[in-house]
Amino acid sequence: MGVSPDNAAITVAGLWKIFGSKAEKVLDSEDRHLEPAALREKTGCTAAVRDVSFEVRPGEVFVVMGLSGSGKSTLVRCLTRLIEPSAGEIRIVGEDVRAASPARLREIRRHRVSMVFQHFGLLPHRKVIDNVAYGLEIQGTAKQARHARAAEILALVGLDGYADSYPDQLSGGMQQRVGLARALAVEPEVMLFDEPFSALDPLIRRDMQTEVIRLHREVGKTMVFITHDLSEALKLGERIAIMRAGSIVQLGTAEELVGAPADDYVADFVRDVPRSHVLTLRWISRAPEEGEPLDGPALPAATLIKDAIGVASSSRPIRVVDGEKLVGVVDRVDLLAFLSGQEAA
Repeated sequence: MGVSPDNAAITVAGLWKIFGSKAEKVLDSEDRHLEPAALREKTGCTAAVRDVSFEVRPGEVFVVMGLSGSGKSTLVRCLTRLIEPSAGEIRIVGEDVRAASPARLREIRRHRVSMVFQHFGLLPHRKVIDNVAYGLEIQGTAKQARHARAAEILALVGLDGYADSYPDQLSGGMQQRVGLARALAVEPEVMLFDEPFSALDPLIRRDMQTEVIRLHREVGKTMVFITHDLSEALKLGERIAIMRAGSIVQLGTAEELVGAPADDYVADFVRDVPRSHVLTLRWISRAPEEGEPLDGPALPAATLIKDAIGVASSSRPIRVVDGEKLVGVVDRVDLLAFLSGQEAA
């Protein structure tokens, strides 16, 4: 399901990034469609982002996922021209980023978009509060006002009481919270996350993922999140774009990726995901058969299959509903067939 580019927080259309001395020549030739190894051998160039198009809705958490070398980090850096794209269109909240002058581009980076990187980039000789307020300082905000805003954001990310600490006195997870706070302090319209938690211990990483979900619920920012970790993508993403060799091979909800992978590459990615933990009743509901009773329990169509199993003990089928509307029914046989891997047609 798409979104009108006019209403999108981010619009990307026909985006290319080719590295190498012959990049322009390659872009204007059919060579750009060669497989990565063949392109390098023939031209010495690398097509890191290949004809990528997508829209991000206002307030959406949009995840770009792929293995190392898939082009995902290059893509996110192209959005604010930290890496200059070779071709294509980028609009952030309607503004043409590629047409922006250097001065305007600095304004976009300072006011409209914040980035959170894997390496936190904190200033070691500045206190936490001054690290959080740094973007506001660059904007020219007075010290009292920026410290007041920074203190407010520190409380939001659970770092109340650490304003006067220095970064090296904090754990990795706490340092990343400071990075989050710094990104939020400037009140950006869009937040870009480039594998921000990949260097953290697994337990801290899970805590930070939960923190991002909580913050998104509270502040509602548009977020683009880059990761190579499928469980992170499934946990965070309202929609997920899977990249391979610079291209998006599938874009959809977690349910769409797990339930209907576009090709063997995506199927391989999602093979070990417990399907009942991702797919909903909508996925397996069916039209009621003639004479089938419709007085059983009702569950919303968005209910995860695993959460419906306990309800299906009744001999009556579960009515799958969307508000007042009956979407279909699911009975114990349907659920057991799904769970045993023999999905009902």
